[in-house]
Amino acid sequence: MNQINRAAIVGGSHGNELIGVYLVKKFQKYPHLIKRANFETLSLLGNPKAIAARRRYIDRDLNRCFTENNLTTDITSSYEELRAKEIQQILRPQNQEFVDVIIDLHTTTANMGLCIILGNMHPLLLGLAANISAINPLVKVYSHQQPRNSGFLRSLSELGFAIEVGAVAQGVLSAELFKQTEQLVYAVLDYFEECNQGKIPPTHNTLTLYQSIGAVDYPRNEDGEIQAMIHPQLQFRDYEPLHPGEPIFLTFEDEEIFYEGESTVYPIFINEAAYYEKGIAMYLSQKEVIHTI
Repeated sequence: MNQINRAAIVGGSHGNELIGVYLVKKFQKYPHLIKRANFETLSLLGNPKAIAARRRYIDRDLNRCFTENNLTTDITSSYEELRAKEIQQILRPQNQEFVDVIIDLHTTTANMGLCIILGNMHPLLLGLAANISAINPLVKVYSHQQPRNSGFLRSLSELGFAIEVGAVAQGVLSAELFKQTEQLVYAVLDYFEECNQGKIPPTHNTLTLYQSIGAVDYPRNEDGEIQAMIHPQLQFRDYEPLHPGEPIFLTFEDEEIFYEGESTVYPIFINEAAYYEKGIAMYLSQKEVIHTI
């Protein structure tokens, strides 16, 4: 079992995702809320300029700037690339103790509810996910694996992960989701505290995991312009089964486009507003039940 010495809670990597922004501001004002007996917890606003502007980012998506190439080069072409280097120095300073855990707070316009996003299958993260989802069945667990320094903030740490909640519009606060996210953060910190105390028994737990298998873009013409929308029957059905032959898109001429895969999949991040520019209409996942130790 890993000993957790320092954890970091980061909100506002995207400046218009306000739940993370205001949770971090609350933790900075009332640090006793995230204080635990046997490890230190930092709280950090990810993208201050974008937060002030109420925009997702200033020049480019901060949560894609934590790449090996950007973090090791002296050349910086955007504010977010510079900010990624600053965050790395805060969380992983040279020749100093660095954070063991990164909890990256996000919101989505998709109907994701409460979701923990794992970047790897570390046993401690799987145990955390199994524990939290058992306590609160509303919590879903999504695995979108990335190597270290793959661009995502959470990839700075082997024990980095994201908490993604929605649906909530960009630039809008939801009191219900705010409170649910806050309680989820406390549960995560409590779990790590109990792990450090050796109170988590090494028993087998069952975890329902949605494993990413790829992204689907909107139908586009030769100029890259979108030619269809998410089908009304699919909208807001995150985590629900999508069977071969079921409608997935609807053109502006009311023509249905059907899912042509050979097996049942489970869409994630359906119609996320920030993903239009990334060429992603949704991610597809496989639903698995695994046993953790």
